[in-house]
Amino acid sequence: MAKHAKEAKTNALRELDAAGIPHEFRLFECEGAPSGVEVAAMLGLDPDRVFKTLVTVGRSGEHYVFMIPVAAELDLKKAAAAVGEKAVAMVKSKELLPLTGYVHGGCSPIGQKKLLVTRIDETAQLFDDITFSGGRIGCQITMAPDDLGRLVPFAYADLTA
Repeated sequence: MAKHAKEAKTNALRELDAAGIPHEFRLFECEGAPSGVEVAAMLGLDPDRVFKTLVTVGRSGEHYVFMIPVAAELDLKKAAAAVGEKAVAMVKSKELLPLTGYVHGGCSPIGQKKLLVTRIDETAQLFDDITFSGGRIGCQITMAPDDLGRLVPFAYADLTA
């Protein structure tokens, strides 16, 4: 487990440190917001183990977080079924920061302004650890899915097209 340099701290990293949950984090330089597949390649990681964090809004007005492998596409019908909604839609980029505290390309499931119902693609169960955004562009966290569940309650679901 790593303590983080003050300049590297994000809400996600602060929460992990405070909870004493084992994890690794990687900082890297990049221009703009690279795609998840580009991040996996830059870090030499299997894209099946690198997950993107997607925020949606249901027909009910409730918001949800879905984590899927970076090379996959979220199946909105499966996602809606996984949270008991008739339909879900992606949140617009401009709504992401006020809702979660994170920007597009740097959204972590940990440390959001409000704990949202979270579903992780069932393929995460195939790995001892997964990698996902650390709360800013250029920061990735790697940890066991079970350890993630200690901070962010979630359920596994079939979420990809």
